[in-house]
Amino acid sequence: MSKMSGLGGRLYRGETAIDFIGKRRRWYSISALFVLASIAALSLQGLHLGIEFKGGSSFTVNSATATIEAAQSAVKATGVPGELVVQKIGTDKVRVQTGALDTVQNNAVQDALAAKFGVTVESIDTQIIGPSWGKEITRKALYGLFGFLIVVMLYLAMAFEPKMAVAAIAAVVHDVFITVGIYALVGFDVTPATVIGFLTILGYSLYDTVVVFDKVRENTRTITATSSKTYSQAVNHAVNQTLVRSANTSLIALLPVGSILFVGAGLLGAGTLKDLSLALFIGLAVGTYSSIFIAPPVLAQLREREPAMQALAKRVGSRTGSTPAVATISADTAVVGRGPRNQPKRKGRK
Repeated sequence: MSKMSGLGGRLYRGETAIDFIGKRRRWYSISALFVLASIAALSLQGLHLGIEFKGGSSFTVNSATATIEAAQSAVKATGVPGELVVQKIGTDKVRVQTGALDTVQNNAVQDALAAKFGVTVESIDTQIIGPSWGKEITRKALYGLFGFLIVVMLYLAMAFEPKMAVAAIAAVVHDVFITVGIYALVGFDVTPATVIGFLTILGYSLYDTVVVFDKVRENTRTITATSSKTYSQAVNHAVNQTLVRSANTSLIALLPVGSILFVGAGLLGAGTLKDLSLALFIGLAVGTYSSIFIAPPVLAQLREREPAMQALAKRVGSRTGSTPAVATISADTAVVGRGPRNQPKRKGRK
């Protein structure tokens, strides 16, 4: 048996445990730093919306001599105003994106690119997207995002309990916010593929969280009757039981996405894959983190405020000979849920 499987077995049986819930302030602090960095990136740089959202023109030239520098110089020579985005696609294509152009400016850009790379105007793939269509796409993307969150919250509230739904949505919002902030920091264009990537990572993050919460529900089904653990201790045990599984599934998911991002977009120059693969890679990593370090602690905090769970903590504390606060899980213990045993006194021999 490998070391990982041996560790997983000990975590599942409760022979050893990592104190996730007791050290929740540490995890909250780490998340707060990323959230603040995301706020700073969004405030200073903002999101670079693609032409699908803000409108504009796109020109794709297929030529063996196509380079980013040559395309930039050719378009700038026409005097076209506004921001200019040039991307290399593969080894023989270059795509130029501009703001909204009138007919004269559009023809000038086509002629300049055709002359620069020695191709015909008809061979240049030209797409013109109006601002109204971009606003419609933005509105639909927001509708899809909020609709997804509402449906997921209703499902979790019915399948589990309302407080689990609140904790899961808090973790999802955490994931999206950090992913968007990193996206703004990197400066990639936000395209429809980016929105698809965001929706995908929402589903993956919830999948991991639901697995943990299902184990929490199993561990806490009769918790008030047994009085052997507090609710926080039971949640911590559930996280430890699913830890190896979450790590394995996340690693398997990150490997192909990492290949798309670093090999496909980085080495092969497939620029159309960058927006999707970056959103997926960041979202998968952050979603795994939140399903372990954010959602379970939030759930434990919400449930520990209930009178029944506070009474349970007092009973567990009185049985273990410790205060309820320590019984809830000490932040400095490596093995949780085990208090000092009261050994029976031995009678001396007569």
